[in-house]
Amino acid sequence: MRYTILMHYPEETAASIGEETIEAGRQAFAAYAATLQQAGVLIGAEVLAPSDLTTTLTMVDGELRVQDGPFADTKEQLGGTVVVDVPDLDAAIEWARQAPPLHWGAVEIRPGATHTVGGVWTPNT
Repeated sequence: MRYTILMHYPEETAASIGEETIEAGRQAFAAYAATLQQAGVLIGAEVLAPSDLTTTLTMVDGELRVQDGPFADTKEQLGGTVVVDVPDLDAAIEWARQAPPLHWGAVEIRPGATHTVGGVWTPNT
């Protein structure tokens, strides 16, 4: 069963966080990814660029609207995702519990409904 672990946390600047904290975060993410990989559950992972680099598309009355910035204007933004393939929600919770952003934000787990295999949508099982 595939689960996506969504990591939400406040966006801060490098200056407000400090280089030492940034480096500690990099090391924590590297160790987390390596642990997931060694366990054979990692499908993919990504830390996202800051939300001010986001482009959001919507359709309004049949017209495409392109907006600079995220869809939701919130203090916490989606900062990254990890997709794991594990037996059940309990296993997903255990892996999400180890996600570094849990210490400075929120971690959401969402089961996948379908995913692609060779370009074909396949039910998540």
